[in-house]
Amino acid sequence: MIVLPHDLDLPDHDTVLGQAFPFDRARWIPVLPDATWWPAELDSCPLVGKWPRVDRRTVFSIARKADTVEGRRNLLVAALVWGTGTKARSVDRRAQIFLRSSDADIDAALEALRERGATEAYWALNNDQHIPYLGAAFFTKVLYFAGHESPAGPYRPVILDSIVSRALKDLKTVDAAWPENGWTTDQYRQYLEGVHDLAQRRSVSPDQVEAALFFHGKQLP
Repeated sequence: MIVLPHDLDLPDHDTVLGQAFPFDRARWIPVLPDATWWPAELDSCPLVGKWPRVDRRTVFSIARKADTVEGRRNLLVAALVWGTGTKARSVDRRAQIFLRSSDADIDAALEALRERGATEAYWALNNDQHIPYLGAAFFTKVLYFAGHESPAGPYRPVILDSIVSRALKDLKTVDAAWPENGWTTDQYRQYLEGVHDLAQRRSVSPDQVEAALFFHGKQLP
């Protein structure tokens, strides 16, 4: 298990749910398979400067409708939009996912999440249901939004990306060989164990720990 420092500076849960990122609707619509993939909730996101911004709270509201094919497509798009930003190159890279994904792959992974928990769902998307161009940094976002509020198994899914990974290294909680991407299922399990252990010790939600790691990683040079 990864042991995280007890004194890690944790944000409150409202701050976590309000974490928002800008997006450019005009870049996304042309790369989707059709218009039904776009979640209507994104059109109500507040404009901050030049761009609308989508927060975790909004993506959770979309995830609650993921009991239909269209709902699961909307969840995938919303999680990608939340994590991508406004750069054309980044959006174009995410567009490759839609060319190679299938509803069956997403359905199977979310079924594993519902029935067997976060680690099994991670294994599915990292192996049998792997979708090209949908790496762990993004599919853990999908799993987080799909299952964090109603988890199966011992652990709620939380996000693991390169920024969180850099924080784990900087805090000396993992060794130098710990990758910044491409984590194994066992490494994800160790991460979940560490996050949940600290969340229990501090009486907070696991995503407060994950967000703290993200904020720490963003401050690193």
